[in-house]
Amino acid sequence: MQPPRQRLHPSRPLELAGDEVALNGWVALAPDGAVSVVVPRSEMGQGVHTALPMLVAEELDVGLDAVRVVAPPIDKIYANVTVLRENLPFHPDDAGRTAQGARWLMEKVGRELGIMFTGGSSSVRDAWLPMREAGAVARAMLVRAAADAWQARVEDCRTEDGFVIHLDGRSAGYGALAALAARAGAGLTAKDVRLKPPSAFRLIGQPQPRLDSRAKADGSARFGIDARPAGMVYAALAMAPAIGATVAAFDADAVRRMPGVLAVVDVSSALVGRSGAGAAAAAAAGIAVVASTWWQARQAAQALPVTWQPGAGAAVSSAAVMAGLARALDDKQGHVYHETGTQAVAGAAPHGARTLRAEYRAPFLAHAALEPVNCTAQVMRGKVRLWASTQVPSIALDCAARVAGVAREDVEIEVMLLGGGFGRRLEVDMVAQAVAIAKALGGQPVQLIWTREQDMMHDVYRPAALARFTAQLGADGAILAWDSKSASGAIGHQYVERSLGLPGLGPDKTTAEGAYDHQYPIPNQRVAHVTVDSQVPIGYWRSVGHSHNAFFKESFLDEVAHAGGHDPVALRRTLLARHPRALAVLDAAVGAAGQPPPGRAHGVALHRSFGSTVAQVAEVSVEDGEIRVHRVVCAIDCGLAVNPNIVAQQVESGVVFGLSAALAGEITIEEGTVQQSNFGDYPLLRIAQAPQVETIVMASRAHPEGVGEPAVPPVAPAVAAAVFKLTGQRLRSLPLRLG
Repeated sequence: MQPPRQRLHPSRPLELAGDEVALNGWVALAPDGAVSVVVPRSEMGQGVHTALPMLVAEELDVGLDAVRVVAPPIDKIYANVTVLRENLPFHPDDAGRTAQGARWLMEKVGRELGIMFTGGSSSVRDAWLPMREAGAVARAMLVRAAADAWQARVEDCRTEDGFVIHLDGRSAGYGALAALAARAGAGLTAKDVRLKPPSAFRLIGQPQPRLDSRAKADGSARFGIDARPAGMVYAALAMAPAIGATVAAFDADAVRRMPGVLAVVDVSSALVGRSGAGAAAAAAAGIAVVASTWWQARQAAQALPVTWQPGAGAAVSSAAVMAGLARALDDKQGHVYHETGTQAVAGAAPHGARTLRAEYRAPFLAHAALEPVNCTAQVMRGKVRLWASTQVPSIALDCAARVAGVAREDVEIEVMLLGGGFGRRLEVDMVAQAVAIAKALGGQPVQLIWTREQDMMHDVYRPAALARFTAQLGADGAILAWDSKSASGAIGHQYVERSLGLPGLGPDKTTAEGAYDHQYPIPNQRVAHVTVDSQVPIGYWRSVGHSHNAFFKESFLDEVAHAGGHDPVALRRTLLARHPRALAVLDAAVGAAGQPPPGRAHGVALHRSFGSTVAQVAEVSVEDGEIRVHRVVCAIDCGLAVNPNIVAQQVESGVVFGLSAALAGEITIEEGTVQQSNFGDYPLLRIAQAPQVETIVMASRAHPEGVGEPAVPPVAPAVAAAVFKLTGQRLRSLPLRLG
């Protein structure tokens, strides 16, 4: 059952280059046969500028070398429907009418809202049907055009490598047929075509080189920070030193005569009205200095005298946040996301049963994308133009229109490549600031660039979280009951208010994802979460709630296995008996890992997120009190792997990203001020520390699932399990540190 809004034709014709002819909202053809494919998702290293064109090229019957990627207009047909549907708090195995109806309704809402959103490991999942249908419809249009020109039957024509070929040997290139196809096949829809079965795929499922590799290798690729509109100047910021602080006064005259300085602009009001109590972006208050070069702007911003008025956030500290989460777990029941069976874990244990309890903690985390936060904007004669590396172009458009005081239709955006996103560029604080600065300049384009320190200290952080687990074990070590309750802020509540101006209501799936939707069918289980309002700005971080809930859940399962006298892998095998695909993933990873060499240990974790199941085996040693990860074997079932090369790349990326957080990632706050400022005190994994990563992509013809994030969550619990084998210490807090 699909909502009726079509996703083939945009509300306005595509803007074309030269003599190109558009066959629908996704495909245009040039006279030489070159194929332009509209890709509506932002490229931030995850490979969508290759994977998504493969979907069109497969059904269109052209080689990937004939394809060029073009940016989309802002239009509802390019909305990400999947990401909204997948945010519903239903268990993945729930196929009941309520869940089915809610999913259908959310798809409908997604199509009507038209939010263009890159995140949630959803790009291929969302594009799987519409982009293949666009290619198939375009192919049918070309076949009909050739048949009309030859006065032949459509059934007597086939396609191959950009040509329509008749049974008698006649052929015509797609480029020559494009104009006729646009007329002859104008009425064709997705209902008129039959998509290829997987057995007929020639591109999909095969390793393909990335279309963006050459540009990134030779330096011609253009990221947000590479925008260079004519006459552009630069802006740097003086930003509030503590959460919630505001500008009391500043002395612009003190810096106006510094070299290159052109203007001083208070941008604090740019984000007002898009944050509720405790939900303000960390960048809300700030003064921009505009200069001829960025370094001149930065020097002047550092010299600018600013008096800051402390806000309620001045009392915030990491210790106070964690104490508040503990109180919430003590005092509140929370929202129950999943409950099965009738045996109360909190009650007396059955005769012969034992009770096991543990508490786990996770800190705030920064995104630390390597491309600094930036945005380029121009406001002139009632029009706004943006150059931005953003994951949400439609939201950025709305933000720019609001700040500039113009209609949405008067804003244009060029979405640049992203030098890392990880959820940080789902935010539009930098867009609001850049537009506010540009509005004050009277038509001159300006590029705003944050420093690394500002990015680290004014992020929207992965929430800190606290979780308590209780399990009852039978005399044979079997799990009789499982109870988990966690506490944290709710990202979704802050995000919709901050970015969409809507109230954050109801249960936020991200708080408990990875805890309630696991694949272990324990007979009596209860999973609940207590939402605690956060004065610290929090946001989506690569793998979101799975990033810490997988650590909590898999670590406790490892404890349960040892307490019950079971091998952790054997226990998982028993629990996964009704999930053969997940069991196959576990067996593939464990089998490929083999036995650890002397002095090392293997830790295992398995986790499902974004539709994909990942099992990891971490090979670990402890050297001079330091944890060293030498090797990670990762098996992933992501459904049909559109491009296995990209899957392997994303697994490697996820492992390294996850290890950086597991071994060293921690944002701490004292008196409202973030204590970390750069990679010296918020380190990323270095090359010498990076493990060998071996990826096993499970063969499948099932619907493609997420790839960009699922390799992140299992890393921490796999490493922690190995450390326990080596040292006997249970590490229940992140980052993992030996006492």
